Amino acid sequence: MRRSIRLFSAVFLAATLCAGPSFAKSRIKDIVEFEGVRDNMLVGYGLVVGLNGTGDSLRNAPFTRQSLEAMLERLGVNTRDANLNTKNVAAVMVTAKLPAFSAAGSPIDASVSAMGDAKSLQGGTLLVTPLMGADGQAYAVSQGTVQTGSISAGGASGSSISKGVPTAGRIAGGAIVEREIGFQLANMGQMRMTLRNPDFTTARKIADVVNTRFPGAARADNPTIITITPPGRMDMVSFLSQVENMTVDTDGPAKVVIDEIAGVIVMGENVRISTVAIAQGNLTITVRESPAVSQPAPFSRGQTAVVPQSDVQVDEETGKQFITLRDGASLSSLVSGLNALGVTPRDMISILQTIKAAGALQANIEVM
Repeated sequence: MRRSIRLFSAVFLAATLCAGPSFAKSRIKDIVEFEGVRDNMLVGYGLVVGLNGTGDSLRNAPFTRQSLEAMLERLGVNTRDANLNTKNVAAVMVTAKLPAFSAAGSPIDASVSAMGDAKSLQGGTLLVTPLMGADGQAYAVSQGTVQTGSISAGGASGSSISKGVPTAGRIAGGAIVEREIGFQLANMGQMRMTLRNPDFTTARKIADVVNTRFPGAARADNPTIITITPPGRMDMVSFLSQVENMTVDTDGPAKVVIDEIAGVIVMGENVRISTVAIAQGNLTITVRESPAVSQPAPFSRGQTAVVPQSDVQVDEETGKQFITLRDGASLSSLVSGLNALGVTPRDMISILQTIKAAGALQANIEVM
């Protein structure tokens, strides 16, 4: 328990020290998204062949049979009336992300996931698969050897062991871009930047920083969007390259994020506590049931019976004093006060929720 408290204190101390003004500046490129500069999701349906008997069972996966027959027909092989019973083929979904401004012919990574009852895709080869965007157009074509990064083994008795997920894999550089996104950044007259963490103060600071260097070039439309316009005859790319490297002091609402499963608590530097007194103690109730045999007297008509005996103990911790936090106490004061009580991180979660319920915690609590 002491080790957990020391680790918890170290994490909070590091967060408190890093929260000072000299460390709070962030580059604009790290806190915003630029309009149109984003990845595009691609998806396709294909077949993986060359599996070592770990593919789909054609009886249980009719879509795999139909796809296999259609593929062979395109190659001039008629198998409509044949009894296909191979387990070396698997139907898969192929996904990829098309980065912004990707040129035709550039490679991108592709992810492959089994659809049927295939046991493993290890060592299989994905056949040519078109990858389509949301508009139904093919933007890339994928093919290559699937690498799952998993280990799977089995014995004759039916026992098996596996590490990782053998039914999902990746093809590094396995997709080739065939169509480019028609996004003309250089012809844009203005650009909208979207804050990843919307905040009025941060949006206003970004506009002020840009306007300091380029007067009248930025306008904060709302807590999320800042519109910028290149000054004079400066092109958009040159303008954005300068704007994205400017630094600002970010701001945000006071928030406490709690992960109850892992017992993790993260607090922002703006968390404040009103005057409150805290005491913590554990009440432990132990109930032990021990069976006892009741034996009747000799020559009596009684019967032997098992009678349960209960032993109830109540253990309440003593010696814990109240810790008082004055109005406006900071994060470091709160952590020091909680550590003085000798509580564990999980106890701190309950204490913080109780303080919030009492109206003394000036922050939002988000439980994950």
